[in-house]
Amino acid sequence: MRIAFALAFTAMAVTACERQPAARQQGVQRVSLDDAGKRQAGAEPSPDTSQAVWQVSEDGQAIRYGDRGADPLLTLACDVDEEPPQLVIIRHARAYPGQGALFPVIGNGINSRFLVDAALADGEWHWEARLPADDPQLEVFSGTRDITATLPGRGTLEIEGTRITGEFLEWCQAGGRPEPVESDLPEEDAT
Repeated sequence: MRIAFALAFTAMAVTACERQPAARQQGVQRVSLDDAGKRQAGAEPSPDTSQAVWQVSEDGQAIRYGDRGADPLLTLACDVDEEPPQLVIIRHARAYPGQGALFPVIGNGINSRFLVDAALADGEWHWEARLPADDPQLEVFSGTRDITATLPGRGTLEIEGTRITGEFLEWCQAGGRPEPVESDLPEEDAT
């Protein structure tokens, strides 16, 4: 019974499609795919990071990864005005309004995946994620091992291991204040 009903319904649908009024079909325009031209792939090659280094920003609130004197490829910034402090990950690569992506970062024995969105800052559309500075995923930046950061369609950053990222993360987690240093001397000897 069900099969007969399905066959009858399909036959009616096919008949209805064949009887489209001519006025409706006039709005259709046929285009040859050969005339449409070839589309270039939207993927970009991975940037050359052989000369890239981490540099502290002028205001001390961020570290930027890239070649000296060139635009950065990746920025880690700290928003100490938020409670708790926020670490902002910025991948400087072409982005368009409304886009979102998954940004995997692997290093220091950790595999993190950050949700990044297109954001506009200083006239540049880039990819950005904001997380509380104590988010466990950020531990990917805490060690001194190499880091691999891949943004689909925008290439892979091969980042040589350094202590700078871990120190910056600790500084941000402390709210932009250095940790108090304790003396090894007993209190009565400290004066």
